[in-house]
Amino acid sequence: MKRDKTILIIGGGFSSLAASCYLSKAGYNVTLLEKNQTVGGRARQLKKAGFTFDIGPTFYWMPDVFERFFADFGKRVEDFYHLEKLNPAYQVFFKDGSEIKIEDNFESIKQTFEEIEPGADRKLQRFIDDAGDNYDLAIQDLVYKPGENIFEIATAKTALKIGLFFKSISAQVKQVVKNDRLKQILEFPVLFLGAKPSTTPAFYNFMNYADLKLGTWHPHGGMYRVIDALKELALELGVKIELECPVEEILVDGHSARGVRAGGKEFLADIILSGADYWHTEKLLPKALRQYKEKFWEKQTFAPSALLFYVGFKKKLKNVSHHTLFFDADFKLHAEEIYDTKKWPSDPLFYASFPSMTDQDAAPEGKEAGIFLMPIATNLEDKEETRQKYFDLIISRMEKMTNQPIRDEILFQESYSINDFKKDYNAYGGNAYGLANTLLQTHILRPKLKSKKVKNLYFTGQLTVPGPGVPPSLISGKVVSELILKHDR
Repeated sequence: MKRDKTILIIGGGFSSLAASCYLSKAGYNVTLLEKNQTVGGRARQLKKAGFTFDIGPTFYWMPDVFERFFADFGKRVEDFYHLEKLNPAYQVFFKDGSEIKIEDNFESIKQTFEEIEPGADRKLQRFIDDAGDNYDLAIQDLVYKPGENIFEIATAKTALKIGLFFKSISAQVKQVVKNDRLKQILEFPVLFLGAKPSTTPAFYNFMNYADLKLGTWHPHGGMYRVIDALKELALELGVKIELECPVEEILVDGHSARGVRAGGKEFLADIILSGADYWHTEKLLPKALRQYKEKFWEKQTFAPSALLFYVGFKKKLKNVSHHTLFFDADFKLHAEEIYDTKKWPSDPLFYASFPSMTDQDAAPEGKEAGIFLMPIATNLEDKEETRQKYFDLIISRMEKMTNQPIRDEILFQESYSINDFKKDYNAYGGNAYGLANTLLQTHILRPKLKSKKVKNLYFTGQLTVPGPGVPPSLISGKVVSELILKHDR
């Protein structure tokens, strides 16, 4: 037990909260410092006029990762919140006016593929069988590793999969289906990894297994219920949480972290763990003690930022599902404008979530809560008139694709984008999801969990291993906790 040692955790997102639970369970005195009014990091809430919106993540995938986390503390998911499997998991609109609904069971999904492209059901089965093998390998042998050396993942099992790391998702999907709509459905899940399908290794098809076999779920009360659960568990384990406490400086004696200055006060500790933006955290150190220079960050491939809208509608909407994807534009062009030309999109894809279709607490009776997300490049000039331009475009496209008037049904709209990500989360370039999982940004090639220059300083979250997304963030919290225990002897 480590009762004589104190750990300070900077930031209150998924990875920080998860780490606080593991470290407190291990016996450390843990204090978590959060700059905002609530914990959750990017997973916060907006409440307005009886509506409740998840500001950040809205997709609940990989339920086994959440189950594994709570089981580590003798708990179950259902001890904290109620999950509902969505059917359809999501709905997709295409440029030709057609739509596809992905149902909640794989047999129905295969049938949908077969109806669109004869023979696709057998190819999809083989593809998902392979994706399932990759999922098991990733969860059991890869993602719970700290990225200290290549031998963590260079195993006999991964050697058999080596070809998949040098082949893209796009290339693999072309071997499964020829139909453009089906290709987009199979390429869609890697967007959660923050990169283009053409640059994401085919090994990451395990995201297709998460999508089509494990399904899409909704925690009643929204994704913030998961944050509430983590907070409840952390407090039960003895974690102290300080809100509205932005960290201004990491205090160092020689080359050893000894505490932080936050809110004008000094907090001393034996170990510092930051779940805040990695780039920002190193800005809190003297230049000589920063591992990664500005040029390093400039060369990295960041996952997109986002333009988000939170909309209250006067009435229930038709012809949409809880999760609805509007792929009625050029998928490849939008990806190029995010990653290559880095400009505001000329004809964007977008995603919409209507949680009140599943969860009556999301909106007043007879009304609809809508969340709209358009992926965009980082570091764009973020002006109010630009936001409004894209809001008008999104609403017009949605009216056309769903064949219903909705503009006059809007009670209010709130937006969130690059400037907000920078202000609220100190996010590099206003990124929304962290570093993309490309081949050259995988495992040991990602920023390290343990500082190479400052003793007793650690990092966690979406800019380090294993990568972007809610389940990886939970995993990151566990992995860094085990690494701290390993080195703190």
